[in-house]
Parts: sequence; structure tokens; C-alpha cells
Amino acid sequence: MEPRLPPPKQDCPDVEDCVSDPSEIGRICAYGPICGTCVVYRVLDVQRGLLAGTCRIRTDRGEFPCTAPICDSYVPRAGALDSRGRATDSAIPVALQIARAAGNAPKATRAFYRSPAPPRPRIPDGPCGVLDMTREELKDLIREAMDEERGGLAPLAPKWEGGTAVLKPLDPALQAKELPLEALFHKVVMIRDKLRVLEQKLNSNPRLTDAEKVDMQAYITGCYGSLTTFNVLFRDKEDAFTGQGPKGA
Repeated sequence: MEPRLPPPKQDCPDVEDCVSDPSEIGRICAYGPICGTCVVYRVLDVQRGLLAGTCRIRTDRGEFPCTAPICDSYVPRAGALDSRGRATDSAIPVALQIARAAGNAPKATRAFYRSPAPPRPRIPDGPCGVLDMTREELKDLIREAMDEERGGLAPLAPKWEGGTAVLKPLDPALQAKELPLEALFHKVVMIRDKLRVLEQKLNSNPRLTDAEKVDMQAYITGCYGSLTTFNVLFRDKEDAFTGQGPKGA
């Protein structure tokens, strides 16, 4: 096996491709296997030129860059490299990959897709080999990962496909800036999803009182209301902002 370049500490040349379409992360990454090419890595932002996100399983780790070392529960995205740097079968469904990591894959398929390779050394922040979650939590995790593999559940309205947003200064001597609507829409969806994650963390925080949660929730609701300007970009109304929380919640 040819030696691979170590992942960059910042300014990955492919980061914009990964941000524009999360389903491409496993296919284009030249530095895998890394956390960012694992199917349970959730992309949240870009920091120092690298993807920043969380593990859907190990939420206690907080945010960390996509170049973090893999653990012994690493499950490569479709087309990504496995724990030994070998190409994987992009035809394996995401649901089966996650079920295999959780030990819930059907016996017939579990044996077929089990990798004979020894696992990479686990990361030093605790065991990751067993997923402690209910059946419903596992189903939610699978749905979320499958949505990301498909590029998200918030499609752009057809009339805006290929369109461009133009920021035109009042001074005609200054140059206007153009931004593809697909890129703008992706940023809007990322903001929406981050607000949802923030809302979930807020509601589940045991250190906050109910009064504090209500007070902070009012700010989040205000953010949803301010972002309703972008509802025209969403194809489906149920994906848009309502000013009442995500999806009218």
C-alpha cells in the first residue's frame, strides 16, 4: 500500500467541496481514513480551513476537526477508505453500515460485510466500541446520516436552481459581488440545523432551570423569525423557518 500524506492541520484544499455537498466527503477526501469520513460524523461548520463537527455517537467529545484520528467504531462513508486505507464499496447502504457498527445488522449481512482487518488504535478519550442507545435513537441516527448522504432534506426550490444572488453597492464605481444561490441556500440550511442542535442542547441541559430555558428559547425563536426572509428558497414549506421554532415546533 502506498504511503498516504498526513491530513492537514488547517486549510484543506477540498474543504469547500465537502461543505457544498456533505455526500461527497467520503469520495473526494484524499486524507482518509479520518473522523470526517466516518458515517456518524456530523458536519457543523468550517474552522481554520477544516470541517468542524461532532460525533453522533460520542456527543460528549464536543466539536472537533474532521482530521481527528478514527476510533475502533469507524464506519466509512460510501466510497471512503476503510480503517486500513483500502477502497470501500459505495453500494453498501448507510443504514447497514450504521447497524453493523451498532451490532444490529442482520446475521446474514453482518458476516458478509465484517472487515477482517484489525481496528486502528482507538482515540484516547474513552471507549467507543459499544453504542448505548435505544432502537428509536438508532433509527434517528440512521435517518440523519442517510439525509446527509443524500445532501440533506431541504431541497432548493426548482426556480432558483442555477440562480445567482447579486450584492450591488449603491456606488456604481464599486464592483458587485455574485453568490450562487445553491451556496447561499446551503449556508441558510446549515444555520437552521445549527439552531436546531442548539435548541436540543438547551432543552436537555440539566444545569439550566426551566425559566432560563424559556428565556434562551425566546432568542432562538427570534432567530427563526428573522430568517423567514429566506423561506422563498425552500422547495418544501415544512423545511422552512416559521418563527415558532423548527418546522413549527
